[in-house]
Amino acid sequence: MRRYLSLLALFARNSLQVVLEYRANFVVACFQSSFWLIWGIIGTLVFFRFTGTLGGWTLAQVLLVVGMFRIFEGIIDGVMRPNITRIVEHIQKGTLDFVLLKPVDSQFMASLRELNLLTLPDFVVGIALIGYGLWMQRLVPGPRELLGFALLLVCGAVIAYSLWMLLTTTAFWLVRIENVTEVLTAVYETGRYPVSAFGTGLRIALTFVIPIAFMTTFPAAALLGTLEAIYFGVAPVMALLLLLAARTFWRHALRSYTSASS
Repeated sequence: MRRYLSLLALFARNSLQVVLEYRANFVVACFQSSFWLIWGIIGTLVFFRFTGTLGGWTLAQVLLVVGMFRIFEGIIDGVMRPNITRIVEHIQKGTLDFVLLKPVDSQFMASLRELNLLTLPDFVVGIALIGYGLWMQRLVPGPRELLGFALLLVCGAVIAYSLWMLLTTTAFWLVRIENVTEVLTAVYETGRYPVSAFGTGLRIALTFVIPIAFMTTFPAAALLGTLEAIYFGVAPVMALLLLLAARTFWRHALRSYTSASS
């Protein structure tokens, strides 16, 4: 475990060096994060011009969900997307051998090698928006709420990683998966609103089929102290099952891989 944490630290350090080398890109990334934040808030305010609540959530509470959406947007753009591109390139060119021959786990190396720290502003913006939402409600989460939030944040990150890995692994057969990734991106866009704002069928799908709710709505509800206790138990089980599914699917897909030298 220590070895892999050291590798992650090394990957992050290399990415940081790139960010410091091209500082103008970081400034642009900050501008983009601010723009999409404002755009998301405007979209939310449109709803509250005609109603006092959205799915039973007040404006201040919905801002927490939007903040979580920005945080996971940063995780997806900073970790998942760069590695998806690299994995697909390796499969298309038959150069995945360079990953498979390294003395580390192939899934770890293939899926976490590329880290884009230019998405750091998304995290800062997301945290700031959550803080502002809590301030609007004059609410200070206690240790229990913070612990529940941390648990769901970790589980949400594992769920997001597993979903994207399951999708990425299909590239061993489909080769080009750009259109498929756009579908998942479109589904994730629903995460900017509380899951309770949707109809029963879609709400169930966003909770148990493509569990976007565990990334945005449920962590926000944990901070507010309104999340049902059962979901604190469901979240780790959901994360573990999806991670095992992604791991099994990856190992199975490697059997179908044909290298450039084959």
